[in-house]
Amino acid sequence: MRRGFSQTPTAYLFLAPFLVTTAVFFFYAFGRAVYYSFTDFNLFNTPQLIGVKPYADVLGDPSFRRALGNSLVFAVLTTTLQTVGALLMAVALNNKIRGMSFFRSAWYMPSITSSVVITLIFLWLFQRRGIANYVITQAQAYAPLLLTFLGVLLVAQVVQVLLERARRLPAGWFDPALAAMSALVALAVTAGLAWAGVVGVREVPPFDYQYFADKWIEVGSVRVLSIPLLVVVIQNTFTTIPTLMLFFLAGLQNIPGALYEAADIDGATPWQKLTRVTVPMLHPVTFYVITVGLIGTMQMFDQVAVIGTAAPGDTLITLAYYVYTNTFKAGAAPVNMASAGAIILALIILAMVFVQRRFFPSEAQ
Repeated sequence: MRRGFSQTPTAYLFLAPFLVTTAVFFFYAFGRAVYYSFTDFNLFNTPQLIGVKPYADVLGDPSFRRALGNSLVFAVLTTTLQTVGALLMAVALNNKIRGMSFFRSAWYMPSITSSVVITLIFLWLFQRRGIANYVITQAQAYAPLLLTFLGVLLVAQVVQVLLERARRLPAGWFDPALAAMSALVALAVTAGLAWAGVVGVREVPPFDYQYFADKWIEVGSVRVLSIPLLVVVIQNTFTTIPTLMLFFLAGLQNIPGALYEAADIDGATPWQKLTRVTVPMLHPVTFYVITVGLIGTMQMFDQVAVIGTAAPGDTLITLAYYVYTNTFKAGAAPVNMASAGAIILALIILAMVFVQRRFFPSEAQ
């Protein structure tokens, strides 16, 4: 008892840096934000309480409504893509094959690279004369050869499978040995047709698409997702999948091998083992990954800040960027509106987590 009592000050001493940091940069900052959200504070005056007017101003601001829509679409789309991608990548990297450590390290590289650097690379890829437009131009130019190869490949595969089954031999539509033979036949036929001048590379004008322009994907007459934000979705998914993959990989290694052995005895296919064994056993990890993903995507800021004026403002603005621009706006900064926006963002994230706990009660314990 005396020993436990003497250890308490030591424990608090080690916890002091964390407790002080949390108290100053979370509880104090959150309290000040709540206070400012009910005042007329503009960074240069003495705050005066004015009630809920800042919240009414924020909700009536078209930029805030656009930021709210962009954030919700970005969060749902990115979280879905990165969760599914991380799960599939973890399943692929959970196999015991030679060189797997190298592949795991290589796939994790995007997560340790600065998001600013990744954003600049994506700006280069998707600029008007970037790699994306170049690849599409080349695909259009080589389309006759590609379509010929794929068409012959499909026909050769169908013919081989039908011949094998006619000989009462088991043959699947995706049999790798037959597919390799079909690919060789398709390559030979395509090369022969190209040599005879029947098909060949055609001249096409350079594909000229401006990704960082005021272009939207619309449902009816409602603007749902801007093309610049779609580029950020691709980038964010690419950089976050490796980190989330580690959580799934750890979860996979805790699944008893006896479950897969039983599935093999029952004749389960790889897809059935994935959906009937792997996914149900990973429910707790999936809950954590979705929660972390939603919180991170709702607070997305750095990519938007780096792209800046390279894209029209409404196409990329998010709630976190809305709070930033109102806090550090030149002249009289409406900090009260920024604080109200930050509080609304926090409430939305808390509501998302609450809904998840309702749907996944056992995983939230």
